[in-house]
Amino acid sequence: MKEKKNVFKFAKYVLIYILLILFMMPFYLMVINSFKTTQQFVNNPFSLPKLEKVGFGNYISAFNKMNFLNAITNSTIITLISVLLILLTASMAAYFLVRHKWKINKIIFATLVASMIVPFQAIMIPLVSIYGRLNLMNSKWILIFMYMGFGQGFAIFIFHGFIKNIPLEMEESALIDGCSKIQSFFQIVFPLLKPVLVTVLILDVLWIWNDYLLPSLVLLSPIERTLPLSTYSFFTTYSVDYAPLMAGIVLTIIPVLIVYLFSQKYIIEGVVQGAIK
Repeated sequence: MKEKKNVFKFAKYVLIYILLILFMMPFYLMVINSFKTTQQFVNNPFSLPKLEKVGFGNYISAFNKMNFLNAITNSTIITLISVLLILLTASMAAYFLVRHKWKINKIIFATLVASMIVPFQAIMIPLVSIYGRLNLMNSKWILIFMYMGFGQGFAIFIFHGFIKNIPLEMEESALIDGCSKIQSFFQIVFPLLKPVLVTVLILDVLWIWNDYLLPSLVLLSPIERTLPLSTYSFFTTYSVDYAPLMAGIVLTIIPVLIVYLFSQKYIIEGVVQGAIK
C-alpha cells in the first residue's frame, strides 16, 4: 500500500514538472530569441543564441522603436486609474446590493454576474460604432471609462460574497455612535475588504496591462498607445522584425510579472475567502 502511494506521488510530481515545462516554454523561447537576429530566429527559433553575438542590441532597438517611456506612461495611467475606480465603485455597489434586500437588487446582481459570460467580441463592433459616431474615440479617458464598466461584474461578484459575512452589528454600533452610512462603509467595512481588494487589484492589473484588443479599437493615435499596442511597430506590410519584437514583448511583461510574483499568494487567499464567504 505504501509502495503504491509512493508511485502515485512520484507520478504526480512528474506530471506537475511536465506541465511546468510546457507552460514555461513560450517564455523561454521568447527570451532566448530576443538575443538573436531575425534571420537566426527564422532559421531555428529553438536554438540557443551564439555566445559571441549575444547582446542587448534588440532591447535598445525595441526601447527606441516602441517609444517605451511614453507607452509605459500611458499603460501606467490607464491601469492605475481604471483599477482604482473599479475597486471604489464595485465595493460600494456590492455593499449596497448586500445591505438592501430589495428584489430589484437581486435582479441587478444576477444581471452583473451573467454579464461575465458575454464575450467582448460580441459587443465590440456596436461599441466602436456608437462611440465613433459620438467622436469619443482616441482618448485614454474613454478607455478608462470602458474598463471601469467591463470590470464591474467580476469585482462586484467577489466583493458581494465577502461582504455578506461581515456582521451587520458592527455597522449598527457605528451608526449609534453617530456615523453616517458612508462613514460606516469607509471606516468599518472597507478596511475589512483588504484580502479581496488585493485580489481584485492584482487580477485587474494583469488584465488591463496586458490587454491588446480594446486599446487597439479605441486608441488610434501612436502617442496614445499602451505597451502591448506599441509592439505593433515591429510589423510592416510584408514582414515582421521578430528579434526586436521578442525583446519588446519581454520589456512589456517584466513590470507586471514582477507585481505578480510578489503578490501571487494574495490572489489565492482573496479568491478563496471571497468564494467561501
